[in-house]
Amino acid sequence: MGTKNFENLKKELPYKWRVQSVKYGKASCVAYIDARDCMDLLDKVVGVGNWKKSYYSADGLLFCRVEIYNGNEWVWQDDTGSESNVEKDKGHASDAFKRACVGFGIGRFLYRLPIQTLQAKKHTNGREYPYSPEKDKIIFDGETLSKYINWKIKNK
Repeated sequence: MGTKNFENLKKELPYKWRVQSVKYGKASCVAYIDARDCMDLLDKVVGVGNWKKSYYSADGLLFCRVEIYNGNEWVWQDDTGSESNVEKDKGHASDAFKRACVGFGIGRFLYRLPIQTLQAKKHTNGREYPYSPEKDKIIFDGETLSKYINWKIKNK
């Protein structure tokens, strides 16, 4: 595997949108990729047997190490992640893995995408959610959110 293959790790992948925060009638949304997307790209670019991941704790933090065999030696990137709002431990491990992958260029393009700010509306449960004024609907799920933001970007 040569440097050219490492460059292929930097390609843009299909991505989704998620809510980062909601306050004062505004929802801030950021683009993301799944850990499986990173795994699929590593499999495709460097080969299934030419990469591996491991986890360790340091200073009370969970780290992930992603290693790639470059034909001569194993090279690696380490990073830590943050807990998920949905599945705390699984989300933490997944985030650490994705962040370690960024060291090889995977998903780095996401950091160049602008945060999308949407209107938010209070639901009867008292919480604010992203809101589509075009359809007068609150957006509850990630798939609808991604479709709506992509539509807004396309139709600016």
